[in-house]
Amino acid sequence: MEKQKIYFPNLNGLRFIAAFLVIIHHIEQFKSIYSIENYWGEIPFIGIIGKLGVVLFFVLSGFLITYLLLTEEHSFKKISILKFYVRRMLRIWPLYFLIIILAFFVLPNISIFTLPGYGKDVIYSNLFLKLFLYAIFFPNLVLSLLGIVPYASHTWSIGTEEQYYLVWPIILKYFKKYRMILMLFIIFSYLAFGKMLSTHYSDILPYKNVIKAFWSSFNIDCMAIGGIFAIMLFQKNKFLKLIQNNTVFYLTITLVIFLMLKGIYIPYIHYEFYSVLFGIIILNFASNDKIKISLENRLFNYLGNISYGLYMYHPIGIVLALAISISIGLATNWLIYPLSFTLTIIIAGLSYKYFESFFLKFKDKFSIVLSGNRA
Repeated sequence: MEKQKIYFPNLNGLRFIAAFLVIIHHIEQFKSIYSIENYWGEIPFIGIIGKLGVVLFFVLSGFLITYLLLTEEHSFKKISILKFYVRRMLRIWPLYFLIIILAFFVLPNISIFTLPGYGKDVIYSNLFLKLFLYAIFFPNLVLSLLGIVPYASHTWSIGTEEQYYLVWPIILKYFKKYRMILMLFIIFSYLAFGKMLSTHYSDILPYKNVIKAFWSSFNIDCMAIGGIFAIMLFQKNKFLKLIQNNTVFYLTITLVIFLMLKGIYIPYIHYEFYSVLFGIIILNFASNDKIKISLENRLFNYLGNISYGLYMYHPIGIVLALAISISIGLATNWLIYPLSFTLTIIIAGLSYKYFESFFLKFKDKFSIVLSGNRA
């Protein structure tokens, strides 16, 4: 069976930008933990870019996964749910479980990685429940209900991705008609249920606090927004020409930069609003060959390729950078920022080459449609 190949330009660059925003957010957070002069809680931009970087990842996932599954269905008349799950397991699970092992059993025993206020007593409280939730990919519940686990709490978004991966191929396989309407239904249902959880009408629900904690981080609506743009592109929707447009693209980028720099929060639909803007940017970067901005270069392609590692290892890189900066008496942004990024890139690069690649080489055996660098 000849495999389909799909390559969308610029998406690796966008993955790096998403990771870049998260790392900046967490550098300031870690500086505040270490009582180093910081902008945490002072500059709105710093406060919103962390979650928005993750949301950009979500929209990218929704766009790419949906498009690839639609291509698989169109070319081979079916969607293989089992092969999809195996591909995701090979990509996500090895590094995810390595980080969990490091966070619970290795780093707490190394003094340089012990954060002020987050010693073993904090990490090991409710240990078995935490490990169980991490093992079944509900790290978002650990963060919401049981508190921060240094070097593992940021994996809440990996749990969200895994929960999305669990249902998405099933949705697309068994709902062949009116998929655009289905995406809109998912978005509005997510918002409506979230709103209901904030009212007294939801008090009758058992374990309401657990449900509310889960729902606030599930964010399947952001992925569905990515799915809308993928369906629009795949079906060559009549509205495509309105969005796949240089003027719209440049205005959207300008608006996103302005809103983020100002730290603008959009009431009720904050992440959904930004997701739509991200979707417009992703669609144009991926398919509009008339735009003059390009993220296609060796540096961005490499950094995007290791972006999963950048995201997973960056707390380790930041703490190492802070420890070095403090030890030599130069705890300034001029050293902390470049050192944090340099160390994170080195660790992620080594991990990709010597650890993740071992598992990734098996992905092609379960891939019907090749994408990204593999295409």
